[in-house]
Amino acid sequence: MSQNTDELLALTQAQLGEINEALESGTFQQVRRMLNGLQPVEIAHLLESSPPPSRRVLWRLVDSDLEGEVLQELSEEVQAQFLRGMGTEEVVAITEGMDTDDLADVLQRLPDRVIQEVLAAMDAQDRQRVEQVLSYDEDTAGGLMDTDTVTVRPRVTLDVVFRYLRRHDELPDSTDSLIVVNSKGQYVGLLPLSRLLTSSPTSTVRELMRTDFEPIPAHMPENEVASLFERHNWVSAPVIDDNGIVVGRITIDDVVDVIREGADHSFMGMAGLDEEEDTFAPVSRTAPRRAIWLGINLLTAIIASAVINIFQDTIDKVVALAVLMPIVASMGGVAGSQTLTVMIRGMALGKIGRNNINWLLSREFFVGLLNGLLWAGLMAVIAGLWFDDMTIAAIIAAAMVINLITASVAGALLPITLRSMNIDPALAGSVALTTVTDVVGFFAFLGLATYFYA
Repeated sequence: MSQNTDELLALTQAQLGEINEALESGTFQQVRRMLNGLQPVEIAHLLESSPPPSRRVLWRLVDSDLEGEVLQELSEEVQAQFLRGMGTEEVVAITEGMDTDDLADVLQRLPDRVIQEVLAAMDAQDRQRVEQVLSYDEDTAGGLMDTDTVTVRPRVTLDVVFRYLRRHDELPDSTDSLIVVNSKGQYVGLLPLSRLLTSSPTSTVRELMRTDFEPIPAHMPENEVASLFERHNWVSAPVIDDNGIVVGRITIDDVVDVIREGADHSFMGMAGLDEEEDTFAPVSRTAPRRAIWLGINLLTAIIASAVINIFQDTIDKVVALAVLMPIVASMGGVAGSQTLTVMIRGMALGKIGRNNINWLLSREFFVGLLNGLLWAGLMAVIAGLWFDDMTIAAIIAAAMVINLITASVAGALLPITLRSMNIDPALAGSVALTTVTDVVGFFAFLGLATYFYA
């Protein structure tokens, strides 16, 4: 973490401390002044960093002209908490002036009845734009796009383009190019602002426009959109429908949100949690969410214990097995988690497909084999000296090699298998992997011990 980031976090915590002290002392006017003197993104961070009782009080102290900007900076769960307490008129007022994509995101947190009431309260043009975004799935380019675009025709001169632009109060955020369309509104190319500003006013758009830039289909998944932006370093990109008609554009700030949400999803998914999990969610909401995955984990633990129970007689004869068993399972779990993390990240970035999966499986097999031989040899020496028994040393070494190979291959195969079953690998992968490594590790170790000590 950079020094600037550390300073920003320290400043935010200091602000939060001052505001909480003012809240506790009941000096609400002071809190209002302090709160509304911050940027909307800072206010949103303070709200998310406060327990629910303080959060509700702080929200009521936010100036009405800042509420919309603050709302769109909040996480989905916190945003939904505030929206649930608003009436239709309040939602209409708070969302006035929002970008179409942000407004669509907000509306999707509301019940269908309220959405229809909010849409009915808009003017026809705004309603049509929002309905267009809402017609696409939230996790596609169409659901991500903003309909606020600036388009020009190829036959006009740059002088005409300049006069057209001067009629706008301002250009949409992150505008680096104008979108060139034909008379039907179909995509033709892009006119970069750099060319517009440095070329002769008598030149036509057709002479200067780029035709090598492929627009984004509205139904493209958002993770593929993010991958395109990352590879090509785009600032913005036009979005087209099935007929090639420009329906909007996606900007880098939207893509950054997608990348961040993807990273949060993978990180939180490993623990069976939602990426929008509210740090300060109440017990009534937090406990049931965690209980589900704790229950699943209990089931997998019972399966592993059932495998151990099969070899109970062997364990009773050789007590050292009980001491060494966790080592085999633990090493397999770590090796599998390393592979699983790499695979989930590669799938999220669109780097893994049918053409390279065999190579990856082969690599993971040999990585598991080499690491298995290395650490199994070391553990064999330790176990032999510890228990003065070379048989148990050989058993644990063999079991570790078997489990590390299994863990590496399973860590590569599980995400692909789960994805083919329409199960999120980030959410279910770690639980499934733990089951595999525990069962195989215990079975290999205790099975070999039973064979040699029976």
